[in-house]
Amino acid sequence: MARTIKNPKKAKRKNKGSKKGDGASTSSSVPTIQPRVWQPGVDELEEGEELQCDPSAYNSLHAFHIGWPCLSFDIVRDSLGSDRKDFPHTVYFVAGTQAEKASWNSIGVFKVSNISGKRRELVPKKSSEDDPDMDGESSDSDDSEDEEEGGSGAPVLQANSSFFRFLVIYHLRGLLLDLLYIVPFFSLEQLRKVAHHGCVNRIRAMGQNPHICASWADSGHVQVWDFSSHLNALAESETEGIQGSSVFNQAPLVNFRGHKDEGYAIDWSPVVVGRLATGDCKNCIHLWEPTSDSTWNVDPTPFIGHSASVEDLQWSPTEPHAFVSCSVDGTIAIWDIRMGKSPAASFKAHDADVNVISWNRQASCMLASGSDDGTFSIHDFRLLKDGNTVVAHFKYHKYPVTSIEWSPHEASTLAVSSSDNQLTIWDLSLEKDEEEEAEFKAQTKELVNAPQDLPPQLLFVHQGQKDLKELQWHAQIPGMIVSTAADGFNILMPSNIQSTLPSNGS
Repeated sequence: MARTIKNPKKAKRKNKGSKKGDGASTSSSVPTIQPRVWQPGVDELEEGEELQCDPSAYNSLHAFHIGWPCLSFDIVRDSLGSDRKDFPHTVYFVAGTQAEKASWNSIGVFKVSNISGKRRELVPKKSSEDDPDMDGESSDSDDSEDEEEGGSGAPVLQANSSFFRFLVIYHLRGLLLDLLYIVPFFSLEQLRKVAHHGCVNRIRAMGQNPHICASWADSGHVQVWDFSSHLNALAESETEGIQGSSVFNQAPLVNFRGHKDEGYAIDWSPVVVGRLATGDCKNCIHLWEPTSDSTWNVDPTPFIGHSASVEDLQWSPTEPHAFVSCSVDGTIAIWDIRMGKSPAASFKAHDADVNVISWNRQASCMLASGSDDGTFSIHDFRLLKDGNTVVAHFKYHKYPVTSIEWSPHEASTLAVSSSDNQLTIWDLSLEKDEEEEAEFKAQTKELVNAPQDLPPQLLFVHQGQKDLKELQWHAQIPGMIVSTAADGFNILMPSNIQSTLPSNGS
């Protein structure tokens, strides 16, 4: 991140030595400050300094909220195409609120449409002094470019001008760094709310039948919902959208009360339609088997293999009977539902709580895990017999990892969110290349000087959200990530993520 003088007038007052006739003009008395890279969690802003960035850090960037904060959400698979390359985009969501009172909570089913953007150049052509978009005063000029390149304006959101977020971001690809973009904080119009008693700890839509969603409540109940009527209404709606003031009182298809405590772990099998697993804070995991399109049989006898809370679980992307779980006890367990109620294997994964896991759908031998101590690890199941599955371990984040997910399009790429208010994107196939860095510095004429201690696998750091909770890659739009935090949602498409994205003018 680059630092600059926040108020040039203050700099002028510090330079009172010049007199009339000495050849010095008022404008030339402002010192030229060489931009420096700002590292989140390491550097502090000094008095008179502010953070600035180039909007070219993103192909697309938008922010919105649906009222109460949402701890969890899911992107709903739609019928608009599996590999969408052209702006503007449309995305469907489900999300559960964290309201002040239990009776105020709801599950939001909503659509964000007209998401505009453009393909950016990875190497900046102009410095910040020459680029009017770098002044950080308004996003209007960049919005107009987005209109020309893909989309007719802002997403279909109800603008609320009293909310503006300073989205402080920098990204790295061959040491490319850009920062700070002022984006309107929007309020969504195309929203339908379904009443939900209690806060929603986690919510997941079934991949094969995306109108079927399962939610974990802080009351200890797991519920399965059919949101087909709401999704159909959103799909048929015009750009004015559906106002979200009313709340629908809808009964769930299933309301399971068999867990002994609340929980967070929940996942639909990507292989077997309707198969579900849920884990609670009392170390119990229950298996759900579908008996029809709208009914399930929940095994009352739980799977038990952890000594503490089950924090997350994931079904195998290829095997119908296998899933993994992680726990506060620091372990990861591998389960085969044909082999009884005990894990087939278990191993110590971190020295602290294991908060989240993600099973790589492009390389099914790889699992990522994120810990309460801020570290995350990459595990290779092929090394189980050797006793140590860790093939990579990263200590970049200084606070708990809250979400981790492999890219659905690149086997070596994953995204991580943390309580340090950073969302980071990593490419594990990268290694430090001195020759490439020298070539890039020559292209940018030394305008970019990256810190030497950053991991070469770090591609991008997104900031600006407070108390990040969860992130999701969009499986049908390569390069798009959505994140939720205490102050709302962000939709971002970093310009340096190497995937099949639309080119200029497409």
